[in-house]
Formats: sequence, structure tokens, C-alpha cells
Amino acid sequence: MTALSTHDTAPAPTVPEEPGGRFNAAWLKAMALRYSMFLVLLLVIGYFSYRSARFGTVDNLQTILIAAAPFALIALGQTLVILTGGIDLSVGSVIAASGMTAAWTAKNYPGNLFLPIVAAVLVGLVAGSVNGFLVSRLNVPPFIATLGMLTAGSGVAYVIGGGAPISGLSADFGKIANASLLGLKIPVIVMIVGIVALAVIMRRTAYGLRVYAVGGNRVASELAGVNARNVLFSVYAFSGMLAGLSGVMLASRVISGAPDLGRGYELDAIAAVVIGGASLMGGRGTVFGTVLGLLLIQTLNNGLDILTVPAYWQNVIKGVLIVAAVAVDTWSARRRVT
Repeated sequence: MTALSTHDTAPAPTVPEEPGGRFNAAWLKAMALRYSMFLVLLLVIGYFSYRSARFGTVDNLQTILIAAAPFALIALGQTLVILTGGIDLSVGSVIAASGMTAAWTAKNYPGNLFLPIVAAVLVGLVAGSVNGFLVSRLNVPPFIATLGMLTAGSGVAYVIGGGAPISGLSADFGKIANASLLGLKIPVIVMIVGIVALAVIMRRTAYGLRVYAVGGNRVASELAGVNARNVLFSVYAFSGMLAGLSGVMLASRVISGAPDLGRGYELDAIAAVVIGGASLMGGRGTVFGTVLGLLLIQTLNNGLDILTVPAYWQNVIKGVLIVAAVAVDTWSARRRVT
């Protein structure tokens, strides 16, 4: 593995030496290009803070973080999948099936908070493993395999509830997502731990190197001794497991199960990863970039809601800003390597 190299960070910008020291116009330009997505996020935050005094409050920051937590989990899983050159379209339906499973378990086995969590995570793990098996062992294109799981998962969610939502759950079920520890909601703590853990794994472990290697050049990685099949299987299984955890959190937040829970979440997760600079061709991207993309999307959602912008205009604005953000990042990446 020592011969393999990661693609998680772009080469450091070459700043020409000029009279006046390091902090000159060329240095500022290079830094602006390198951190362009972060600057876009700051501009969005600045705009909403200017338009509404409520936006910049601590309570609203907590609201953004709580809303971001379930998205963060599936975006982290999506990051691994996209780094290998694949895509996972099934996470939204896996969330629905897992949330319904957690709600069904909580209703039939009240008083046990651990059981719904385990059941939901297992459902997500099984769905992700099926995706991983189809992609890594049967060479089914990721788009087709996960599209099939998207349809099947949605159907399973309705089967679990007999075609209807599951309600009437004990208030204890809501403690999974609504309890606090050290002033932070449990989903926010899980999100922070997940981000830190995955960032360390991707930058400091051989497994992280293998994921980048398979996405960068699968044939070359296999010649270097990497078991690409096992790596591909693991990233889809991991993505499904995180979708399962996200499902139980969402169901717990509203203390009920809905068969359409998580609908469309896969698109926001993919958008967060791509906005963060990951390549859909694989081999390039970072956990930090995904977090930036996630924060940008959640900030837009929150800010537009506060300004009471109609939902149809929110979709238009978000679509334009997402494309613009990716265009800026792509342009700056090209400038950095030239």
C-alpha cells in the first residue's frame, strides 16, 4: 500500500515570490481559490444574517445542526461510495424502511430503546450489503443496483406498516433523537463523532488509501494488491448502515413511522458530496468538503424558511446556487493546477 497515494487534497498552490513578503496579492488570490467553497458559505451566512436577526442566534444554529445530522450520516456514506466511482440512490428508501422498522419495533416492544436502534441499523446494513454484493460480485452498475434497491426499499416501508404510517408510539421512543447530552442533541453528537471518525479513517488508515485507490484507478489498485471487490462491498454496506441509523433518528424525532420518510434525501446527500469537491468519477474528495457542502445546503434551507420564501422558489434558488457553487469550485480547482 505504500506505493499508493491519495487524491484527497489538491496540490498546494504555487505562490510566486514577490517583493513585500509572503502575504501579497498572489498569496491572497491563491488562498481565495483554494477555499472558494468556504467563502461561498460565508457569503450565504452573511446574507441571511443581514436579512434576519433571527438567523444568527444560538437557537437557530442548533436548529441547523439538528436538521443537518440525519443528512450528514447519509452524506458520509455517500462520500465513500462516490470516492470509489459509484453512487447510492437507495439511501432515501433505506431510511424509510429503517424508520418504519424502528417504529414497528418500538410499538411491539415498548420500553426498550436499544432494540429499535439495532433493528433499524440491521435493516440498513442488509440493504447496503445487497447493494455491495450486486456491485462488487455481480458487476451490476451502481446506478442500476441502487435504483432497484430504491424501489424495493420504498415498497418494504409500506409493507411494514400495512400501507399506512405507524403512530401511537410511546414518548420514550422520542428520547433517541430528542434527548440532550452536554447541551447537544444526541443526533448532533452522533454527527460530530461520525465526521471526526471518518475523517481520521480516510486520512490515517490503510482502508482510506484503498478507497481512494479503487476510485482513482481500479486496475492499478488491484495490481498493487488491493482487493477492490471487498472495498466496494464495504462502502455500500457502510452507506446502508448509516442510512439505517439516520432512519431511526428521523422516526424518533417525530415519534412515528412514515413510509415516505427520507424521500429525496439521496439527492441532497449527493449534492452535498459534489458541492464539497468530490468527483463523480471517483478518487477525489474529502470528508471536510462534504461537511462544507452539507452546511451550505442546510444553511440555504434554514435561511429561506426564515425569510418565508415559497417552497417552489426555494427549489429554484437552491438549484441555481448549487450549480453556481460547483462551477466556482471547478473553476478554482482548474486554476490551482495550472
